[in-house]
Amino acid sequence: MPNLERKSIKVALVNPPCPTGTFLHPQFPLKGLAYMVALLMKHGYDVKVIDCAALHIDYDGLKREINSFEPDIVGITSMTVTFQSALQSAFVIKNNCPNAIVVLGGPHATVTDIDTLSKFVYVDVVVRGEGEQTILELAGCVATGESLHSVAGITFRKNSEIVQNTDRPFIQNLDDLPYPAYDFFPMEKYRFFGKKVFPIMTGRGCPFRCAFCLASKMSGSRIRARNPKNVVDELEWLIGTHGVDAFTFHDETFTFDRNRVLEIFGEMRRRKIDIPWDCSTRVDQVSKRLLAKMRAANCQLVGFGVESNSPKILNAMKKGTTVEQNERAVTWAKEVGLSFGVFIIIGYPGETMSTVKESLDFIRKTEPDDVYISFAMPYPGTAFYDLVKEMGLKLSTDWHRYDNVTPVFENPSLPAEKMIEIRKKFFNHFYSPSYILRQSLKGDFYSRGMSRTALNHHLWQIKPPKWVLSNFKKLTLQ
Repeated sequence: MPNLERKSIKVALVNPPCPTGTFLHPQFPLKGLAYMVALLMKHGYDVKVIDCAALHIDYDGLKREINSFEPDIVGITSMTVTFQSALQSAFVIKNNCPNAIVVLGGPHATVTDIDTLSKFVYVDVVVRGEGEQTILELAGCVATGESLHSVAGITFRKNSEIVQNTDRPFIQNLDDLPYPAYDFFPMEKYRFFGKKVFPIMTGRGCPFRCAFCLASKMSGSRIRARNPKNVVDELEWLIGTHGVDAFTFHDETFTFDRNRVLEIFGEMRRRKIDIPWDCSTRVDQVSKRLLAKMRAANCQLVGFGVESNSPKILNAMKKGTTVEQNERAVTWAKEVGLSFGVFIIIGYPGETMSTVKESLDFIRKTEPDDVYISFAMPYPGTAFYDLVKEMGLKLSTDWHRYDNVTPVFENPSLPAEKMIEIRKKFFNHFYSPSYILRQSLKGDFYSRGMSRTALNHHLWQIKPPKWVLSNFKKLTLQ
């Protein structure tokens, strides 16, 4: 690994290009990178953000950006679906800037750190878990020429040896983090149908252990919460500095501490913050009173992690919820006049047409405002991944296929072709003309977005020429 004994270094942070054949334009800046930028800037480092996905930068463009900046450290973030793109980015960067230390981060790299470094010589370091303090310490070691052995939370290559340092403790006082440095991002590129919808994190951690999720591994099983005043300070800053039109609470389970959530709403009311917002939560972490308070605070959409309405599949997923809780949560939302969406996963091992029907019947009965149907994704590091391996099911390692709408493992009781057909037929029916009209007539921020999403779904079925699709993609982001 290069030994750069300087006092001033440059750090580039990269969101890699979209994988070939996909369209993953981000709706808002990656807040994880934005927190890292803020912390690095606070300590005097020269930082550049290259959001390839937002700017539609390909690998040649990334090469030009890197060559013009000449960084000493390049941090590349990725999820499973963008991991191959992150590796290709690392290859391009290392070939053109061989003295730079190439760092990979994100959930996929975290759980495959040793394998990644063993296979890909153009990756120097993997940052595991939360990255803010780790990238800061890493930059400090590079600046002074100190050994990386002291940096908790990294795995790195030392000559031919791969060294896995101790885990880094999670940040306990999240209020100490500076606000995300969004000024370093191409702010004009992040739009949801022409509007700015920005994320805000009020806490990290998840005490639940769903078999398909990495949240507790990435952010801990204990929730670490920000002070309500600090949260609303950031909301005021987002509105005043960046002119956001709406915001989304990006916690794993926003309503886990109901009293704290109510304090946030009270602080918002005192400061007259009344722009639309949304959040996601579990069906066992709400009450009718809380949902009413959310609506009064201008929540316009709550997403419920229903996942399935089959007791058999819920138990297999280790979800820890019941079909009764599913039905009660959506009934409460309806009763208080709050729009809601449901997240459904189909294709988990043991899934059959009968269990899928239980979930689809639940949707037809409850008539949610939006539905997010994804195929079961056995992400590396999850109990689900281990289960698929133990069962000997054929599993794809083409990571760009892990986009939630492409089957990636062989489920003998529910073939991939059948799942694709079920999903397509469902949305062709769900996004009906009456649905589009109903959502349009509601007239609020999220309902208008949902009606346009439904309209876009039908337009995409027409399969127009490629040049039309290219322009259509641009229009949907404006």
